[in-house]
Amino acid sequence: MTQIVQRTILFADLRGSTSLYETMGNAEATAVVTQSVSLLARIVETLGGQVVKTLGDGLMAMFEAPTEGVQAADEMHESMERIGGPGSALPQPLKVQVALACGEVVEMSGDVFGDAVNVAARLLDHAGDNETLVTANVLAGLAPIERLRFRSLDRMQLRGRVEPVHVHLLEAQRNAGDTAATAFGDLAPAPEPEGIRLVWTTLNRIYSGASLPVVLGRSPQVTYCIDDTRVSRSHARIDWHGGTFQLTDLSYNGTYVRFDHDPEVISLRRGTCTLHGSGLIGLGTPPIEADGPSVRFEVMKFADTQPHDLLR
Repeated sequence: MTQIVQRTILFADLRGSTSLYETMGNAEATAVVTQSVSLLARIVETLGGQVVKTLGDGLMAMFEAPTEGVQAADEMHESMERIGGPGSALPQPLKVQVALACGEVVEMSGDVFGDAVNVAARLLDHAGDNETLVTANVLAGLAPIERLRFRSLDRMQLRGRVEPVHVHLLEAQRNAGDTAATAFGDLAPAPEPEGIRLVWTTLNRIYSGASLPVVLGRSPQVTYCIDDTRVSRSHARIDWHGGTFQLTDLSYNGTYVRFDHDPEVISLRRGTCTLHGSGLIGLGTPPIEADGPSVRFEVMKFADTQPHDLLR
């Protein structure tokens, strides 16, 4: 039977399974991944959702309302933390990335199709480890107190879509609603970012305010396109949070940062670091490799009158 309904679509993907196969062996790692995906599926079903399909290291599910979808995302993150907690047999905890979109979908032959499905699937590419990203429609379906747990990442261009999508990041802890509301109420609004300059070959751009976040990658649809096979389609994201520029790795082969006047190279594997001053961002290879795809960055202070030579 085919029917058109309004649903919240959730995609979840486990991260870290590759290293499990390397350290634990195929049999044990397969058991861990299978049990972990089964646990995610039970969370969906407990909250009244429906698992549409499993996808290797993840799954696709749908809920009648956004609230249950966000609750499921919370439970998924918490369950992975418990599995990898103290005393666990795992060499390192598995991480999960979650994306949710809400809209009209078509249910047919046990599968689900529609724009919300496509958006949630593409949005997952932009989620870092242990992150939940949602669309504006999902946020609108939540209670006002729950909306305080989200931070706007502004509009993102998703692969295959003409129109950008307004994306929000879940960052406050669950059951901290009153505390979060008080904290947000007491804090003064964060100042507008002064700007960050990115330079790769002849591509010289400055981003600030409404132009953030910036997604760096090989896809022509990302904000800052780097045409190199070592770069993932959506490789890394720069956004403004708490008065600083935050760089988050979204790739499978890593993002690297080297600040000027500091020889140490920071390796991000689905992690985040604060960008300050100036330096190099290596996409897929460390910036110390001469032929690697490295982007020079500079956190700019527009009040400065002395220009900086970014191409030195």
